[in-house]
Amino acid sequence: MEERQIQISVPEHKKKERLDTFLAREIADVSRSQIQKYIKEGWVTVDGKSVKSNHRVQPFEKIQISIIQSAPHEIVPEAIPLDIVYEDDYLLVVNKKAGMVVHPAFGHFTGTLVNALLAHCRNLSDVNTPYRPGIVHRLDKDTSGLLIVAKNDEVHRKLAEQFKEKSVSRCYVAVVWGKLPRRSGTVETFLKRSEKDRRKIRVAFEGKSAVTHFEVVEAFPLASLVHLRLETGRTHQIRVHLAHIGHPVFGDQTYGGRGCQLGGLNRASAALAVELLEMMPRQALHAKTLGFIHPKTGKAHLFDTELPLDMKNLLNRLHIAKQEEKA
Repeated sequence: MEERQIQISVPEHKKKERLDTFLAREIADVSRSQIQKYIKEGWVTVDGKSVKSNHRVQPFEKIQISIIQSAPHEIVPEAIPLDIVYEDDYLLVVNKKAGMVVHPAFGHFTGTLVNALLAHCRNLSDVNTPYRPGIVHRLDKDTSGLLIVAKNDEVHRKLAEQFKEKSVSRCYVAVVWGKLPRRSGTVETFLKRSEKDRRKIRVAFEGKSAVTHFEVVEAFPLASLVHLRLETGRTHQIRVHLAHIGHPVFGDQTYGGRGCQLGGLNRASAALAVELLEMMPRQALHAKTLGFIHPKTGKAHLFDTELPLDMKNLLNRLHIAKQEEKA
């Protein structure tokens, strides 16, 4: 059995709402009926007191939830090839391939990065839940690129503190739809989980602050190559922010990067777009550089990776289209 603690502060401008409804929307992987059961059994408190499901949440209230979960699967080490960029006695830096889930979760208990890491080395930190040994931060399944993995709890905590203090340097590369109106800029919003689809994140007037800086490297017919730097590391942050400003990540099925951008294109442009989408079945997003201070040595590290082959092929085709447009 595993106890999972969740703490939520009700936002300042939150309208009154039933507690069970509010929590079912805020916690992605727990249903409203499960929330009602936890409330009834006393696993949910508001400002330290037990309440009923129909309690109306109010601004600034502190809600604490204890969720008891059984371990449905044992994590099995799997001899999956890893692209290890750096490794010492304290940590690893891995270049994750697209399509690989970072840690086991519902529907993905095999083939994850954690399964591969356990086959590579057994000494991983256990600061997080048993399903996330060594995992300091995450990348989406179909986002490729660099991740830090901690081998002990002390290193994990010190790395996590660097992320919290925003001293970790992270640069992402993306191909996005369209031509951005400015060469550089910042997207700053609040993000929260969607009420309609809890697998998605949306921009809101309340939620967690998120800041993304962007710089356009090159513009092509239909698309642009963009470098992105994160100040915060929210779930789906880059993908949501780029969609929010009308330039979703190319190929991103969840946030408008496929299909819906084809409207209004002439026949030649539509044909090119379809060709490009066939080349890129996932979101064209790669965590290219990663910099941090080594928790043990104090040395500054900066790692860089090449773009994966699918993104290289996409950019090559875009360069050809650009030359054809000029001809």
